[in-house]
Amino acid sequence: MKTIVFATNNPHKLEEVRAIISDRIRVVSLPEAGCRDDIPETSPTLEGNALQKARYVKEHVGQDCFADDTGLEVEALNGEPGVRSARYAGDGHDANANIDKLLHALEGHRNRKARFRTVIALIMDGRELTFEGIVNGRITATRHGESGFGYDPVFMPDGYNLTFAELGADVKNKISHRAIATGKLAEWLKHPTTINNQL
Repeated sequence: MKTIVFATNNPHKLEEVRAIISDRIRVVSLPEAGCRDDIPETSPTLEGNALQKARYVKEHVGQDCFADDTGLEVEALNGEPGVRSARYAGDGHDANANIDKLLHALEGHRNRKARFRTVIALIMDGRELTFEGIVNGRITATRHGESGFGYDPVFMPDGYNLTFAELGADVKNKISHRAIATGKLAEWLKHPTTINNQL
């Protein structure tokens, strides 16, 4: 089974991705690959950050790798928090503070449409490719559910009456933005002659 490095220190992301593609490929985290660096994310776009992280790992670890960046894009807030989603309330990556700031920013707004968007950048065999996953939904007025992470307690995907945090990992891993992007990655890994999204 081929091994590939996932450029993340986030155990939740690692668990999600492994659950989706572990039957096809062995996914190792940054610490497992011997990389404990604080990889910079300075691009103004999700695509740019994903590529920046993947290129850093390829250069410093020397293995094929992929990286992702995810943003919550809220229509009434002109796409915010977007690329700043993890640091919306500051650099501490405090999920509760981020949610508090988001709910406060949406006070008085009737339009609560939002979408999660994930971009995965893959570097393999000298090629760079990107895969995108989007799930549309809305922001709830209060938190609901205990599972998941990040904005999951306040994001209700279209077609469901429960938030990601209420749906649980089994359902989320089938319908989420990361699941969609990872599914595209997995499909390409099975059929790598497809190069429609080569950069």
